[in-house]
Amino acid sequence: MSEYILEMRDVSKSFPGVKALDHVQLKLRPGKVHALMGENGAGKSTLMKCMFGIYKMDEGQIYIDGKPTVIKDPMDALRQGIAMVHQELQPIPARTIGENIFLGRYPIKKYLGFIPGVDHKKMYEDTAKLLEKVRMNFDPREKVGNLSVSQMQSVEIAKAVSANCRVLILDEPTSSLTENEVEALFRIVDDLTAEGVAVVYISHKMDEILRIADEVTIMRDGQYIGTWPANELTTESIITKMVGRELTNLFPEKHNVPGEVVFKVENFTSINPRSFRNISFELRKGEILGVGGLVGAQRTELMEGLFGTRSHTTGRITYKGKELKINRPKDAIDQGVAMLTEDRRGSGIMGVLSVADNVAIASLNHYLSFGDAIDGKKVQAVVNEMIQKMEIKTPSQKTQIQSLSGGNQQKVLVGRWLANNPDVLILDEPTRGIDVGAKYEIYCIIEELAREGKSVIMISSEMGELIGMSDRIMVMCDGRVTGFVEGEEATQENIMALATKFE
Repeated sequence: MSEYILEMRDVSKSFPGVKALDHVQLKLRPGKVHALMGENGAGKSTLMKCMFGIYKMDEGQIYIDGKPTVIKDPMDALRQGIAMVHQELQPIPARTIGENIFLGRYPIKKYLGFIPGVDHKKMYEDTAKLLEKVRMNFDPREKVGNLSVSQMQSVEIAKAVSANCRVLILDEPTSSLTENEVEALFRIVDDLTAEGVAVVYISHKMDEILRIADEVTIMRDGQYIGTWPANELTTESIITKMVGRELTNLFPEKHNVPGEVVFKVENFTSINPRSFRNISFELRKGEILGVGGLVGAQRTELMEGLFGTRSHTTGRITYKGKELKINRPKDAIDQGVAMLTEDRRGSGIMGVLSVADNVAIASLNHYLSFGDAIDGKKVQAVVNEMIQKMEIKTPSQKTQIQSLSGGNQQKVLVGRWLANNPDVLILDEPTRGIDVGAKYEIYCIIEELAREGKSVIMISSEMGELIGMSDRIMVMCDGRVTGFVEGEEATQENIMALATKFE
């Protein structure tokens, strides 16, 4: 028997115009957490999709228990004991938790003695036992569409565990989880490794990696850099190996100077009585206003209300003294308000369209000629400008955005709004699922926008990011603004005190 549950040897994979993987190695030991790290575009997700049967390798071989193995597709991967929780969740919202977990492998029984059908009773009983096993207190019959993003992620983890996997791939599993939910996930991982399961853990959160991983493999630009015991690494050494250079500053030096108040929100209340209520705040020219709070604080819902994707009953929005009437996103865009969504795949990118289409879609009215005809040369020029400014790794403008890494997709979405030249830019978790190098690039762009006089609202669940980037921080709890902190008062303790200040 091999000492490894699974090995990937000399794996190569190319897409049109780019070599995503170049003779990459990966060896997984039973009962160990193996962290896979690298910048966005390094090839981590591509390697995992080759392991899970989503992509066919151009070269290379997979070995399970020392024996060469061919994985035909994801169902074949599940049969061979490999399960994967993807970074971008794709549940079926209209179906129940039980139906999502057992999709494609429903328990069957014969009705009237001979008609095969789904055994719903057994499915929901098994789902309840499974949810209890992974410490998730959900109703198996609850529609997945009613769950939060973090709860959906928990369901996906339960689905993977239900397959009795020997190898579990977790791709950015904590990107939408609270601290308590992260601790619950770590307990599940501990339980699985105690049973001999090998866990591949992909994350950009260094503290998590150093805490939970036994081994760390680092990739860069589609190539294998090396594998090290986690206890021999530090945050600094991991970053250096990932980016190929030392990264001395996590945040850029700030040169923006907030000016006069330009954007005001007064008594803004959601049509949903359980959401945001009586929200008032001011935003200055050239200011970066951070928005902190725990999951359920209604931060995203508030920003979606300001952008016109959620309805409100009362409230007033003004820019430079002029009232803004925003009932839908088009109203916001036309009046100089832009919003980068938290859910990149669900409400951000248009996956089957090109990079160019995704950049230009919000500002096409700027590129019209001869009436309603779009000037292709102007569109091409602005897209090229954004690709260069954002350093987007893409074979061409015509490449489908869904083929890019998550970090490059995020850069395209930031470029979309920069192309529209907004006055107020709302950024909801702008660096979610992005590596340290790409984070710094986006931080620099945010700071540059503020320096140019743009007003920025930035939601972030990363405390260090809030403190490092914000001029002021507005903290929310349970749909209310509980306070503002700035300067030396902007500490984790003060922010958490306000974030847990329930009525």
